[in-house]
Amino acid sequence: MSVRLVVLVSGSGTNLQALLDAAADDAFGAAVVAVGADRTGIEGLARAERAGVPTFVERVGDHPTRDEWDEGLAGRIAEHKPDLVVSAGFMKILGPRVLGAFPVVNTHPALLPAFPGAHAVRDALAYGVRVTGCTVHLVDAGVDTGPVIAQEAVPVREGDDEESLHERIKTVERRLLVETVGRMAREGWTLTGRTVRLGTGRVAGQAADGPTPGRITK
Repeated sequence: MSVRLVVLVSGSGTNLQALLDAAADDAFGAAVVAVGADRTGIEGLARAERAGVPTFVERVGDHPTRDEWDEGLAGRIAEHKPDLVVSAGFMKILGPRVLGAFPVVNTHPALLPAFPGAHAVRDALAYGVRVTGCTVHLVDAGVDTGPVIAQEAVPVREGDDEESLHERIKTVERRLLVETVGRMAREGWTLTGRTVRLGTGRVAGQAADGPTPGRITK
């Protein structure tokens, strides 16, 4: 039984495409059951439609308050009964209704906790680091403050600018996201405090006793 993924996008959807490509193989262990967005007319939605995946749009501007948008988004996600939500270039901060209902995975183009926020690559270059990278993490109420699941380093080359460095990070980021989500789906995962352990939970559909994927322990 595949783990059900809802993927959230705001733009071109290259991370989504990597997940769709991986999920075409049953051995991946997860299936993208819906793609949601905060705006219409984006390539991410077009990618989903070409793949035959249901889509939905929940725009912030269609709601009187951000809290009501968060509640509406949570409801749209819940319609698809996901085991895991993946924020794949989704450019809105998720609120307590979504985060309280679903485990959410995100990627970030830096080695958190270094360089959080929207300008991570620019900030890393400005600081003069010799190594940066990308992080796959669980989303919490902060900005890029959730527990780390996986990280991979990317060297900064002589002459790098923001665009060249970001392109190399994106290549690693797509692969790391697919690998991490696949492992979470196939092997299960647990969260204890801020420590995420892969391979410690039972996978979806397994009858044996044990923690389900996404079990949070104290």
